[in-house]
Amino acid sequence: MLPSFYDLTLAEFTDILLQRGLSKFSAAQIYDWVFKKNVRDPSLWTNVSKETRQWLSETYDFKLPKIVWQGLSVDGTRKFLVGFQDGQTVETVAIPARERLTLCISSQVGCAIGCTFCHTATQGLKRHLKAGEVVGQFLVVQDWLNQNGGEKLTNIVYMGQGEPLHNYENVKKATTIFLEPKGMGLGQRRITLSTSGLVPAIEKLIDFPPVNIAISLHAAHNEVRTELMPINKVYDLERLFKAIKTIPLKAHRRITYEYLLIDGLNDGERDIQGLIDLLPKSESKVNLIPFNEYPGSNYRRPSDKKIYWFMQQLESNGVTCTVRTTKGTDILAACGQLKSAYEGGELNLWSSPQQNPQSISSTSSQ
Repeated sequence: MLPSFYDLTLAEFTDILLQRGLSKFSAAQIYDWVFKKNVRDPSLWTNVSKETRQWLSETYDFKLPKIVWQGLSVDGTRKFLVGFQDGQTVETVAIPARERLTLCISSQVGCAIGCTFCHTATQGLKRHLKAGEVVGQFLVVQDWLNQNGGEKLTNIVYMGQGEPLHNYENVKKATTIFLEPKGMGLGQRRITLSTSGLVPAIEKLIDFPPVNIAISLHAAHNEVRTELMPINKVYDLERLFKAIKTIPLKAHRRITYEYLLIDGLNDGERDIQGLIDLLPKSESKVNLIPFNEYPGSNYRRPSDKKIYWFMQQLESNGVTCTVRTTKGTDILAACGQLKSAYEGGELNLWSSPQQNPQSISSTSSQ
C-alpha cells in the first residue's frame, strides 16, 4: 500500500523533491494542483515533467477517503460518514451559518476519554487518524459539495469524534497542511482546536500553529466535572487552568469555554457563581451548548427559559457568553451525538422517535 500524499506538509514534500534534484518551485506547483485546483491525477498536471508525474504516481497514493453515506438535516446541516482503506469510518459534519460553512472534523475513530454525555464515547477508541485522513475528510467533503451545488467550506472545528490532543502530532500536521498558503490557505482564525482538557498536550500548544482554542469545560466544580468527564480525575480544574495559562494567545484572542447545559446538573446559581470565580473574564468566552439528547442518553436538555436565564446571569456579571444554535439533531449530527454507526450495511439512526427518516438521503461511495 502506497503512503498517502495528504500526509505530507509542503516542507516535507519539498525536502523529498530536493533529494531527487528537483526544485522548491516544483513542490509548490504540485501542491497547487492538489490543494488549490483540486486536480489529484498527476497525469493532468501540465506544467510538471512526465518523469516526475510518473514517479509520483508510483510513489504516493492520491486517492481520498470515500463517502459511505451522507444525510441532510431539515436545518441544512449535512452529515457525512467517511470510510478509510482499512474499513474504519468516522463522521464529519458540514454546518451552515451566515457567510460561512464550517466542517466539524473527526481526529480519531471513536474516543478514549469516555465523557458520559457523549455518544462517541460509547464506541471506545479504535485508532488515531493519520494526518492525511484528517485532511482527507475536508477534501472529500469539498469535492462532494463541488459536485452538488458548489458551496465552499470556510472553517474547520476539531469537534468531531475523538480527542484531538490525544492525537497531537497528526492533528498538528493536518493543521499545518490546512494553513499552508500555497495549498488550502485557511486562515488561523478559521480553525478551532477543541480539547477535553488533556493537560500534558495543552502544555505543548506553544509548539502548535496559532489557531483558536476551545476548552470543553462543562462544569465549574470538580465533582460535577468528574461525573461528566472522567479525565477530570487525573487533570482536575486546578491543573487544567494552570495549563491553560501556558497557552500563547495572540492579541485580541480569547479562549472559548464550551459549557454543556444539562437539566438539573450544572445549570443552577451555584454553577453560575463557579464560572464567574473560575474564568479570567478578559481572556474568556463561554459558549453554552444545550444538551443534545441521543438514544440511551441519561441526561436531558434544560428548557429554553432556563438556558437564556443562565446566559443572562453570566453576561450581567461580565462574562462574554453565547448560546450555540443546535443543528442536525434529526440526523444525530449535533454536538455529542456523533458515532460511526454504519455496521452490516445499515445506518442505525432511527432508534429514537425524535428523528425523521424523511430528512435523510443516501449516497454510494465515490
